[in-house]
This record gives sequence, C-alpha cells and structure tokens, in this order.
Amino acid sequence: MAVAVQGAPSQGSREREPRPGLVQRLKLSYSKYWYAYAMIAPVILVLGTLVGYPLVKGIYYTLTDANSLNVGRQIGVNHIPDSFKFVGLHNYADILWGPGSYDRFWSHFVWTIVWTAACVTLHYSIGLGLALLMNRKLRGRAAYRMLLILPWAVPTFVTIFSWRLMLADHGVVNNILGFLHLPEPSWLSDPTAARFAVIGVNTWCGVPFMMVSLLGGLQSIPSELYEAAEMDGASPWQRFRHVTLPGLRSVSSTVVLLGIIWTFNQFAVIYLLLGNGVQDAQILVTWAYYLGFGQQPRDFAGSATYGVLLLSILVVFTTFYRRWLARNEQAA
Repeated sequence: MAVAVQGAPSQGSREREPRPGLVQRLKLSYSKYWYAYAMIAPVILVLGTLVGYPLVKGIYYTLTDANSLNVGRQIGVNHIPDSFKFVGLHNYADILWGPGSYDRFWSHFVWTIVWTAACVTLHYSIGLGLALLMNRKLRGRAAYRMLLILPWAVPTFVTIFSWRLMLADHGVVNNILGFLHLPEPSWLSDPTAARFAVIGVNTWCGVPFMMVSLLGGLQSIPSELYEAAEMDGASPWQRFRHVTLPGLRSVSSTVVLLGIIWTFNQFAVIYLLLGNGVQDAQILVTWAYYLGFGQQPRDFAGSATYGVLLLSILVVFTTFYRRWLARNEQAA
C-alpha cells in the first residue's frame, strides 16, 4: 500500500500573513511607546492651544468679512452675536488682484523682499567678517566678543527705543551729521530715510547672532586643512574660498534660512521704531497688524488673510530652499 507523503508547501504557494490594520498598529505602538506619548502629550496640548487654534481661527476669518463692527462681543451684561458673512476666497482675490492691490499688497511685498535680502546679506557678511576676526588670536579677544554680543544680549525693545532717540530730528545722529555739515534727514518720517533707518537698526540687532553661529562653525573646521592648503601654496583668499566656505556650508545654510524667516516676519524693529506711520516703510507683517489693530474699523478678515499669505510664502520658500541645498550637497 502506497503511503502518500505530503511535502512542505513551496514558498510561492505559502499564503502571506495578513498585515495588521491601522488600529492594531496604533495599539501596538501605544503599548510599546506609551511613555513617549505621555511625555509629548503636554507639548501637543500647549501647541494646539497656542498655535493650532489661532491658526484655524485665522484661516476661518479669511473666508469671511469679519471686522470690529460685526464680530460678536460682550458689552456689560449684553452679548452681541457675530453678524459677519461667509465670502469664500474674495479676500484673497481682492488683496492680490483687486482695485489698488499694488498699494495694498504688492508694494509692501516688494519692500519686504528688499528689506529681507538687504538685512540678511548685511547680517551674514558683517557677522562672517567679525567671526573671522574673533577666530584669530588677538589680545583681549574675550572682551571684544563680549562687546560685540551686547546688542544681542540687550532686550530688543530697549535697543530700538535707544535708536529711536538717537534718530530723532534733534538726536545724536543728526547732531553729528550737522556738525559735519551733512544733510540731516528725517529718519522717522521720510519714507526713504526710514527704510535705511530700519535696515540699519535691524542689522545692529541681528549681526551678533550671526557672528556667534559662524564663529562656532569656524572653530569646528580642522586646522589641518588650513595647514595642508598653506603647504600646497594656497593664498589666503584660496584658503577662505576652498576651506572656510565649504566648512561653513551646513552652518551657513541653517543661519541664513533662520535669518530669512526671522527678518521676513520682523515685527518689533519696524513697529517700535516707526509705529503705524511711514506706510511706505511697512513690511507685510506690520501692515497686517495695522489693518487688524491700527485703524477703525479694524479689518480682522484682511489682517488674517495677510497672515495666511505670509505663512504660505514662507512655506513655499523653505521647501524650495531645502531642496536646493540638498541638490547642491549631492552635487558636491
């Protein structure tokens, strides 16, 4: 009698085990990393309260005609309900392409780009120069570093108010210019002079951070690279170009990106120096504040729309900037 022997199933005929569903994977992940979820829960709660809810509320306002006259409010014991209407994407179309859109958006957008490019360029170039100087063996180097960091250590509003006093019509700056028989511009009221003033003050406030960051990057470059380049006959410029700049690539990309984001949204310098005046010198973020809080009636919908547009611009720029850096790193 023949006995049938059943062999093991081949690998091709073996049935695949069903993949666990999303709920099962979440349960497995929670049972394994419950302590991590417990640690980040307060952070998520705080961020959701301070960032998530205002962001969602602001996006909702951009789709309405909300202002200080039709938003619900409490007057004594009486509550006035909301009476604004849903208008869809009308606010975006009106700001970008509506009547007077150049004066209301595009002129401020162009100035914001110029302001950001000028400030970040000055921050990086002056900060790099000072970092190269502080990286050398100088007598009293610690004292120099402390003095150069002072503009960053002093609270921003104190620094800006000090500059506002010095840039006033009869301030120190104009007194020095008058002593030298030079023109005395109205730094806080003339549009052209105000633009130079805010760039100068923001440069004063931002250079120390750039200097400290780049100085740390310089100190991380191995000295052997400089010694090898010098033995090969490289000039100081060639050592700077082929050793220093490549060694600072990772630090430079990070600080430049941070500088662009911070400067693009730099509210304190322009508002504390100029207030709501000199509208030609207002960047997008201060103009958005003016619409929402500096005029009557306050245009909450328009201000929120500017905020969403600012966020969108920065997200798009950051995405392309990171991809450009990644391509350059792969090519190098």
